[in-house]
Amino acid sequence: MVAVGGGGRRRRAWRWAMRAAASAVLWTAVVQLASIAGLFRPRVLADCGGGGGVGGVAGLAALAGEDTGAARLSPPALVPKRIYKSNGYLRVTCNGGLNQMRAGICDMVTIARHLNLTLVVPELDKRSFWADPSDFGDIFDVDHFINSLRDELMIVKELPLKLQLRTKKRLYSMPPVSWSNETYYLKRILPLARKHKVIHFDKSDARLANNGLPIQLQMLRCRVNFQALRFTPQIEALGRKLISTLQRSGQFVVLHLRYEMDMLSFSGCTHGCSSKETEELTRMRYAYPWWKEKEIDSVVKRLQGLCPLTPEEITLVLKALGFTKDTLIYIASGEIYGGERRLAVLKAAYPKLVRKEKILSPDELRPFQNHSTQMAALDYMVSLASDIFIPSYDGNMARVVEGHRRYMGFRKTIVLDRKKLVELLDLFQGGALSWDEFSDAVKESHKSRMGQPTERKIIPGQPKEEDYFYANPQECLGSNGGLRDIS
Repeated sequence: MVAVGGGGRRRRAWRWAMRAAASAVLWTAVVQLASIAGLFRPRVLADCGGGGGVGGVAGLAALAGEDTGAARLSPPALVPKRIYKSNGYLRVTCNGGLNQMRAGICDMVTIARHLNLTLVVPELDKRSFWADPSDFGDIFDVDHFINSLRDELMIVKELPLKLQLRTKKRLYSMPPVSWSNETYYLKRILPLARKHKVIHFDKSDARLANNGLPIQLQMLRCRVNFQALRFTPQIEALGRKLISTLQRSGQFVVLHLRYEMDMLSFSGCTHGCSSKETEELTRMRYAYPWWKEKEIDSVVKRLQGLCPLTPEEITLVLKALGFTKDTLIYIASGEIYGGERRLAVLKAAYPKLVRKEKILSPDELRPFQNHSTQMAALDYMVSLASDIFIPSYDGNMARVVEGHRRYMGFRKTIVLDRKKLVELLDLFQGGALSWDEFSDAVKESHKSRMGQPTERKIIPGQPKEEDYFYANPQECLGSNGGLRDIS
């Protein structure tokens, strides 16, 4: 009886052990299947689901437009790739500063798509005044750029090896004719691309017309500008820190003070400069052979409204527009010509004057030092986020930021009428106008220059004189200021 009882216990123990092992295997399989299911769960469900991980709070924050680390764990699904027979490769060397190159890149994508070419990731200008060694991938997120446009065209990081070897010996290089329409590219450029297999544009600025283009080309320009050209994660992170710091202090104004050495030299604008400074700026202009205009009458140019306002002039304008002494002003610019001495009047009037160098530590800025385009990218982000944006000159950054702020809901951008302001400033400083008369006149002349919806000015045969597409991409703007469906 005892022996039989002991055998029963052993059998029961053996059955229990087998059941436990089977349960363990089953639970392991369930956990693994759940993990696999989680990987393939639709992103919308993952973002909106309850609990921790990618769902819950992180998902709601992502839907609300907030940037969280958890929300970035789930990558967006790739858009379907467009299949087409490529007519060749387009290589591009962009010229100018960050925003001149940015607009040029948008145009080059649009041209490559129109001609069914494969675009090589653009090369950036390294010969400009700043001699910035930054490559495309140092400023923009390359993979996002390629993947977000794959339903429109193929973009590659480099030419195939066979074509690399071929182009080292011989490369067909040219600057396209400025302000050209789609017919020029179809009739003149496409045959060249088919013949040479690789065509190189050695300039990208203003190579596509502002107006008269098919709506789909205009919409693609916007899609590249507002969606595909995302800054690198490093730039985005530091830019968000700048914005967050400024917003904690309340509303803030960005003043794009284009009073830098290169601008003054090449424009010939020397109002307020000493004779020694004027000589220095003139020497610099003559030292750069590709800047064709050498003899410039600074007085005439200023009266025509073609010069950036000086720090002293912009101080009077800000006061006249009603900005009080406690206004927080962020200066978006490179090094101001004349340094702290030229900013003294502006600082006295607006003590809460800051720059990125004041907000960020030297360690935070060190990776971006000596890279003017990367520093400009930080200013670009802050300019977009500001409550009011005021450029002292209508250069490339001013115009591209203006257009981007229109897209973001017609955010307030005060576009200064410099010709009118110079007239009023001279009258006031000469004693012909009282302060109240001057202030009233400045306010009156800028009522319709606050970034409201407006029709882009078209001047047939004079593309340089008409409104720039990227300052007012009206084809892409809905009634609420957002993009129409461009995907």
